Amino acid sequence: MKKYLILKSLIIILFIVINCQNKNEINQKPNVILIMADDIGFECLSINGSKSYKTPILDSLAKNGINFTKVISQPLCTPSRVKIMTGKYNFRNYEYFTYLNSNQKTFANLFRENGYKTAIIGKWQLNGIKVKSISNKISQDNQRPYKFGFDEYCLWQLTKTKEQGERFANPLIEQNGRFLPRDEKAYGPDIVSEYAVNFIKRNKDNPFFIYYPMLLVHSPFVPTPDSPEWKSLDTRSERNSKYFVDMVNYMDKIVGKIVDELKDQGLAENTLLLFVGDNGTNVNIISKTKNGLIRGGKGNTITHGVSVPMIASWPSKIKNHKTYTGFVDFNDFYATFSDILQVDDQSDGKSLVNVFLDKEIEQRDVASIYYDPVSFNPVTSKLRNVFSQNQKYKLYQNGDFYNIEEDILETKPLNEKSLTSKEKIIKAKLAFELKKFPQLPDN
Repeated sequence: MKKYLILKSLIIILFIVINCQNKNEINQKPNVILIMADDIGFECLSINGSKSYKTPILDSLAKNGINFTKVISQPLCTPSRVKIMTGKYNFRNYEYFTYLNSNQKTFANLFRENGYKTAIIGKWQLNGIKVKSISNKISQDNQRPYKFGFDEYCLWQLTKTKEQGERFANPLIEQNGRFLPRDEKAYGPDIVSEYAVNFIKRNKDNPFFIYYPMLLVHSPFVPTPDSPEWKSLDTRSERNSKYFVDMVNYMDKIVGKIVDELKDQGLAENTLLLFVGDNGTNVNIISKTKNGLIRGGKGNTITHGVSVPMIASWPSKIKNHKTYTGFVDFNDFYATFSDILQVDDQSDGKSLVNVFLDKEIEQRDVASIYYDPVSFNPVTSKLRNVFSQNQKYKLYQNGDFYNIEEDILETKPLNEKSLTSKEKIIKAKLAFELKKFPQLPDN
């Protein structure tokens, strides 16, 4: 009996140890940084085949971490921001362009509730006031970032519109309740990224979460401090699509600044750094890639409007570099953070933690998007759509069915009578997925 009790006790202890190890595998209070570039499609990173731009920092992170090739965003900035921050499909809580309702809980609230220091830097664009025009009026409430879970902020377009102050040269930046002095020599992306660096320094002994929706590479396309034209005030704000190359390069450089700071503070190993784009590239930009020329598709639900780059770096956990080809939805970030924090997931997403840990995972084989810009803009309103897709086919709520491998611009919907038996099965599966979404309102 005594031997039996000893053996039983050892089994119980072993079970407890194994269980604790499994929990500690993902939750030793890792720091988390989510960087979201503004208006950059999948085709703009050199690791993804770009011939127009060089992104050595991001390429290096991907080659030592995970490069995701099937990340589906919303086609436009605010719908993507609301979705990624709350983890919910747009039909649940997206109300109108430039706005996030204060009754919503964001991933920053999650982190702060679980002992993290939190900060948001970069672009806000969520203080909108609903009007029957596109006048872009916004609330003067500079406390809203705090309500959404951020302890600190350094932001452009919080309580002032873009017409009142630009984001690049001589920027208008609000920082923790006050406006920074205007400086014609200053560059907005440098100001906010320096704030991130200082935040890392100040919180190196605490777990922290930084959400960095970048100012780059959104239009206007203007010189960066690395452009020759920056040296003169006469050309510093010159607008030309040729500067998009410089802006992509500078975006990559800023990511490198944050990576270097993590290394300098000895925090890189235990920091999950995620980089993603918010939607496709501006439609005025044509990029040269290994697959030919690609025109940006921002605002549109074609592949080039919703396919964005994503990279994950977490040196202490991501041991084997890989390319992940399963679909990733913007709901998945909230789900992933809930998993890391070991709290109940209230999102519509699916955690990526097992992807990071190189464990078996059932890849999502269908991605679905509900997109209604509600921007009072007759152009973007015509682009509203609901669709479900697999790797090869896409079905819209209106019945249009495309082979997106052969017709990437979606100009030739497949005729029902010409479908193969396999295509009919695929269409039926996608139609089943679409039933999960409400019908779009009439235009």
